[in-house]
Amino acid sequence: MASARVTLDRLRLDRQFMSNVAAWEALPSRPSRHAPLPPGLYAPLGAALRRRGIEQLYTHQASAVAAALRGENVAIVSGTASGKTLCYNLPVLHALLQHPSARALYLFPTKALAQDQAAELADFIAALDSPTDDSFRTPHSALRIGLYDGDTPQAHRAAIRRDSSVVISNPDMLHAGMLPHHTRWSELFANLRWIVLDELHIYRGVFGSHVANVLR
Repeated sequence: MASARVTLDRLRLDRQFMSNVAAWEALPSRPSRHAPLPPGLYAPLGAALRRRGIEQLYTHQASAVAAALRGENVAIVSGTASGKTLCYNLPVLHALLQHPSARALYLFPTKALAQDQAAELADFIAALDSPTDDSFRTPHSALRIGLYDGDTPQAHRAAIRRDSSVVISNPDMLHAGMLPHHTRWSELFANLRWIVLDELHIYRGVFGSHVANVLR
């Protein structure tokens, strides 16, 4: 925190930088609130969290995961870098690890976000590997992440359609590249358990109506 404050103080002394700043507001910090992992969460996921240095969840994460595990539709509104990704990765992986035929579709508004989240999910799946317990290796090796957008090579697309446990794409690709060829995506659509929409607040107006109809 101190280093961040020093950096901000330096920026405020930079006249050229401040000439581009319309407003500056400092929000007071507040203590974090934590909760234990929801009961019933697939045990290897808790072990993977601990290997990543996470011993407990924030309260909004625990509430969101518990609601998702109950089969509820969940909308998460939380600050930047507050750990929203875990709110959906945990229940999705919980389902995929116990039901290998299940599938999930993640939709992001930009390719950069999709690539970042694909890397984050891959890192979490890798944490399922345990150097002391081979029992975690089977579910890890069975999970496949498929990044499907306009840049995906044609040579990779059939394998993504066939093998991916999680398909990561964007609404336009779903509309123009997947639904018109839905018979090729039968493995995904017939076994689809989860749809994740990131940055939900941008889906408004005509664009939001379009995405809503695509999902329907």
